[in-house]
Amino acid sequence: MRTYSPKASEITRAWYSVDAEGLVLGRLATEVARVLRGKHKPTFAPHLDNGDHVVVVNAAKVVMTAGKAAKATSYRHSGYPGGLRATAYSDMLATKPEEVVRRAVAGMLPKGPLGRQMLAKLKVYAGPEHPHRAQLPEALDLPGARRAGTRKP
Repeated sequence: MRTYSPKASEITRAWYSVDAEGLVLGRLATEVARVLRGKHKPTFAPHLDNGDHVVVVNAAKVVMTAGKAAKATSYRHSGYPGGLRATAYSDMLATKPEEVVRRAVAGMLPKGPLGRQMLAKLKVYAGPEHPHRAQLPEALDLPGARRAGTRKP
């Protein structure tokens, strides 16, 4: 029996939309990364990008638990000596909420050219409107991404 490996011409990509309002950031990011990578498809291959497009709306209303928004820090470096910049996630959520979600998802994808190709299929918007209505994205059900403040019985 031979292992099936999908060819680039056989890959079909769907569009999904996710409303991030009230969702916990890490749980949202894991589910979105799973769809971007293509692990939800039976033809998953770790060396290929056969994932789907994901549109995340209401990124400004994402939630971080246990006060992590104030405690956690995001770092970036300009490449110059002394160019390290640190920003609290609470400040980033106020100014650039799209970047918070994008970084969380990027951390869960493969590093290198394949991961960057997958990340290019992620579209994040702070508000409820997005310009991808023509692609008719269907709502993505995220059973693993709980809303903040809800507990399993």
